[in-house]
Amino acid sequence: MPRVNRTAVLSLLVVSSSVFLLFQLYYYRKYVSKPGPHILSRTGHLTASDIQWQTVKTFLALAQRFRLPLFLADTAALTLLSQDALRQRDQLVREPHCSFLCSGRPITSFALHANLWKYDHGLLLAAEQKGFEMLDVRGEDPRLASLDTLSGDEIPLHLLFRLHGYIIQVVFLYERSGNYLWHGALRLKADMDRSFAPFKLLDFGRHAGAYDRPELVLTVLDGLDVRIPRNVSRFLHEQRHARFQECRYHDARNFLQLYPDDSSPNAVDFRRKVKSLLHLAARTLTDLNIPFWLSSGTCLGWFRQCSVISYSRDVDIGIFIVDFRSDIITAFRDAGLSLKHKFGKVEDSLELSFLSDDVKLDIFFFYEDGDVVWNGGTQAKSGRKFKYIFPRFSLCWAEFLELKVRVPCETLDYVTANYGTSWSVPVRSWDWKSSPSNVLGNGVWPPAEWAELIQVY
Repeated sequence: MPRVNRTAVLSLLVVSSSVFLLFQLYYYRKYVSKPGPHILSRTGHLTASDIQWQTVKTFLALAQRFRLPLFLADTAALTLLSQDALRQRDQLVREPHCSFLCSGRPITSFALHANLWKYDHGLLLAAEQKGFEMLDVRGEDPRLASLDTLSGDEIPLHLLFRLHGYIIQVVFLYERSGNYLWHGALRLKADMDRSFAPFKLLDFGRHAGAYDRPELVLTVLDGLDVRIPRNVSRFLHEQRHARFQECRYHDARNFLQLYPDDSSPNAVDFRRKVKSLLHLAARTLTDLNIPFWLSSGTCLGWFRQCSVISYSRDVDIGIFIVDFRSDIITAFRDAGLSLKHKFGKVEDSLELSFLSDDVKLDIFFFYEDGDVVWNGGTQAKSGRKFKYIFPRFSLCWAEFLELKVRVPCETLDYVTANYGTSWSVPVRSWDWKSSPSNVLGNGVWPPAEWAELIQVY
């Protein structure tokens, strides 16, 4: 057996120890000695949170370099941002941790205000140099969809960055004419890698979404400078109800080729008045915190032709009765509208109608009943009651007359219930008591109660 050279072994041990100490010193100077979470855990090994935090840190450095107008939009991270958590922030960051940005999911979501940033391909090159893999998801620009002569190039909708198995999602928010922010759905093309990310876990992209413009504040989370919505709770509420439904511009153009729009001065003036009235109604109900949606003929006009039905002569909106407020009449009167009639009562078939100039605003209150919802109608001269039955529906945002407004997400079912399968054919002669497909008789108001339940002004 050959003799072991003790000097050689000792030299090898000294060199190995020196390399290890230099390695520790490098990590200490680069990560541990800097503000924010320590990249090494107490055991000296990288944890999952350490890697995710480092991924977010690397991305935010890129964002700062390319001046991306980002803010944190991750629902899991924002949910953790209670006031108590923020108060404890200064104490928490002294410990090795990633409390907010590492929420247990392999994804961190950011939103980018697209109108404040010129798309820079240098960002993608720099990200690639940092080791990121990227997926650039693009789609049509809906702001050009209504213009026959402009198709436009596809616009970026979502950017996904992947590093060490963690995903950074950047959702692009675009300004729309209704003074709101919009993002598109995330739809992978045939040649895209469907295993790139856990797409079902993404906060944004399952549907298009619409948001009010949030006020942002700069804060420090887990040792990193991050912008967040000032009102976190409001943003999270918006995110849960942000689903957006685009007008069917292609079908609308086909419809208008068959049935050209009325361009007479009276029709143009009516559309102008409808827009003004709808904007006024939206402001009034928003101040009252009462959600509403386009109903009846106004909803049909949006769905069928992306416009106002010029011969309808009124504006129709729906409100769930659970959202009724007793000061709604006063609010509309203060806004300059006069009450035309009030039918029914809160418990049964309530209906309000206001007048602005010569255009009527009809507010139908909807009642939930098992698998259906319904609104009532009243014939003033006879006291007869009617009921209009709809399948249950959820609400989506849409754009109509340069206004962000709600519509039933299941619009086809809603319109078909009201107007039958021939809803796509204009009908100028309409009897509200018999023409709707979903109308049912609902008895008669007791004559002794007419003074209270049938009020016409």
